[in-house]
Amino acid sequence: MVSKRLSKEAGHRRKFLAIIDDTPECERAVAYASKRARSTSGVLVLLYVIEPDDFQHWLGVEKIMREEATATANAALDGHAAKVRENLGIEPELVVREGRPAEEIHKLIEDDQDIAILVLAAGAGKEGPGPLVASIAGKGAAFPIPVTVVPQNLSDEDIDSLA
Repeated sequence: MVSKRLSKEAGHRRKFLAIIDDTPECERAVAYASKRARSTSGVLVLLYVIEPDDFQHWLGVEKIMREEATATANAALDGHAAKVRENLGIEPELVVREGRPAEEIHKLIEDDQDIAILVLAAGAGKEGPGPLVASIAGKGAAFPIPVTVVPQNLSDEDIDSLA
């Protein structure tokens, strides 16, 4: 059960959540979410989840690996945020979390009651739609807010007409 969404109440704005990762379709999700945020006077939230599997080493190595992963996360978020600022003139909220992606998305949605739409992009390759889109079809992994799935092959013009 998700807590009550506050985006319709005075002093709140609807937030569109896009996940930043290393999949090629990620850019399409950001493009759609940012244009929907702008066209509805909403807010764009970009989330990067650092998966902890890589940190199971000796303490000194773990610390270095975590710092490198955090730097990678911040660089990825900054790159997408710069494009959004330049192309649309809106300032996204940037969030870095550590954990399993689906769990951290759920936690962020619960923590930020203004997040009302999760935007994912489906890959067009033979390997499937991508890990997050595949997870919403899995057992018990459904997200507690509406999910918009954007096809990777949509052009910028297509996204403009839809957003």
